Amino acid sequence: MPLTIFSDEVRFCYKSKNWQYQFDEIKELGLLKKKRKYFLENGAFIAVTTVAYYCMLFSNLMDLYYIIPALLCYAFIIVARFGNKDEFVYFVFVKDIYQNEIRTKIEPEDRVLIGKQIDSYLDLQFERSIQRTA
Repeated sequence: MPLTIFSDEVRFCYKSKNWQYQFDEIKELGLLKKKRKYFLENGAFIAVTTVAYYCMLFSNLMDLYYIIPALLCYAFIIVARFGNKDEFVYFVFVKDIYQNEIRTKIEPEDRVLIGKQIDSYLDLQFERSIQRTA
């Protein structure tokens, strides 16, 4: 289990990332979900389109010899863009009372398990705050 909750501390061990905090040191703990960016694929698409239009308008290439390489480049770009099924990137973040923030990238397959562990931490924290005020 990546997130281990003890009575007075919280430990996180995921791949090579490890941290531990006392319960009172954690200000915020949660999951971040960011949409994946495709700058490289979009830039390659623009570059191939620009070269194809340049060959079409300003060169003396006959019989459309530039179309086949352009189509092959588009095929590679499409495979690179849609070959990866993961649309989002997930992070576990923790903010402490010392204004430090730690972000750890996690795999999408582990998101559900870590999300449940964070929910149990939040439930335990809520119960502790109720016991303090009662």
